[in-house]
Amino acid sequence: MALTESYMLPLGISAPSFSLPNVINGNKNKLESLKGENGTLIIFMCNHCPYVIHLIEGILKTSIDLFEKGINTIAISSNSIQSHPQDGPEEMKKLAQLKNFPFPYLYDQTQEVAHSYKAACTPDFYLFNRQLNLVYRGRYDQSRPGNKIPVNGKDLHLAAELMLSNSPQADKQYPSMGCNIKWHFGNTPEERN
Repeated sequence: MALTESYMLPLGISAPSFSLPNVINGNKNKLESLKGENGTLIIFMCNHCPYVIHLIEGILKTSIDLFEKGINTIAISSNSIQSHPQDGPEEMKKLAQLKNFPFPYLYDQTQEVAHSYKAACTPDFYLFNRQLNLVYRGRYDQSRPGNKIPVNGKDLHLAAELMLSNSPQADKQYPSMGCNIKWHFGNTPEERN
């Protein structure tokens, strides 16, 4: 496991469009059909990452809270199943059913979507406004496995509240931190440049 921080995509950019299979029902889902009326939270995550496992219950509660405010959540896994078969569609579906995910869990087999968002770690959080412009990217909160700080989603919730009230976002946004995305051989950002 390589501890990796978010790339911190520039604020204000438009969400790259995508069409990916939802492992829960097998349907292809487009960003435009999944976006929320008041905003959209996109999370790059996976099954095995201890940082995702540490936050998963909080993420589930947050997604329900945001949904009630018109913000939809979309989860995407882009990990290579050659190196991490536990992150493949069948295992994703099992986890989504076990945890009763209230949001779609999409599989990015080609990793093109992860590249378009410059996703670097799991979990990586991106909050877009109703026009699908990026207003927040970074950490869920300060809690990490083993640091004994309670999981509360403070950073992400604050960003959502500021977005909903049309208030300026905090000047300082802190990167998320977690396992690096498991790229296919020859598909890392460095190898593609």
